[in-house]
Amino acid sequence: MTAAITTRTLDAPGATITYDVRGHLGDGRALLLIGSPMDATGFATLAGHFTDRPVVTYDPRGTGRSTRTDGHGEITPGDHAGDLRRVVEAIGGEPVDVLASSGGAVNSLAWVAEHGEQVHTLVAHEPPLATLLRDRQAFAAAVEDMHKTYQRDGLGPAMAKFIFIVGFDGELPDGFQFPPLDPAQFGLPVEDDGSRDDALLGQNLRNCTGYRPDMDALRAAGTRIVLARGEASGQTMAARGADALAEAIGAELVRFPGDHGGFLGGEYGMRGEPDGFAQRLREVLAGS
Repeated sequence: MTAAITTRTLDAPGATITYDVRGHLGDGRALLLIGSPMDATGFATLAGHFTDRPVVTYDPRGTGRSTRTDGHGEITPGDHAGDLRRVVEAIGGEPVDVLASSGGAVNSLAWVAEHGEQVHTLVAHEPPLATLLRDRQAFAAAVEDMHKTYQRDGLGPAMAKFIFIVGFDGELPDGFQFPPLDPAQFGLPVEDDGSRDDALLGQNLRNCTGYRPDMDALRAAGTRIVLARGEASGQTMAARGADALAEAIGAELVRFPGDHGGFLGGEYGMRGEPDGFAQRLREVLAGS
């Protein structure tokens, strides 16, 4: 059975946030599925595996249907954390379970550090926490290179570097330099359209990868925090971020089917292992 979807909005400082509710609030603990900068459309398949409980998805500010009213510029995990707090307040304020992936996992860690009372269990899937890694200086330099490339040359050349770096398996060497990359080989535009408001490159990349979690607050939170990494992710940066944070705060580390996009079921032309991913998520949540 497909759950009915209700779309709602809420006003936040500098943005209007759009979120979706599948099923009926109050029929069990709500499950939030969140990413960043990926919007709600990326969780359509995964949400379909949880028709026995209400599921909430949303578009982070500056992405999809959640429009900004404060212009453009970079956004912090703290900004997103405030929006997540508002969404939970809007759906009744009761503690929720959360599957947060990639930048959404970083934002959720900022949220739990401030308002852990709102989250029963957080499954943080591959947070790209470059600040916790041994090669953090090399990665920070690579991110700055991407930022400068974007500001100078536009989306295609910068996104080609992003695709290269997120798929890099292992630690970046000291003095790392990007090899020559042709955006067209990645299906990216070669010409610069002049825009500089891309949700990833223009708004979230630097503050997300540069985020330093409040370890003491996370250890003290009443939230059950589970770190998740893909079984097929190898030593890519986001998977290593999950490993590092689990060790730092003494949290459980669970391997999920697939890689960084293991929950995808054809969204964005990508398919992970959504059936297995959903089953593992159900098992982890049941273990709380």
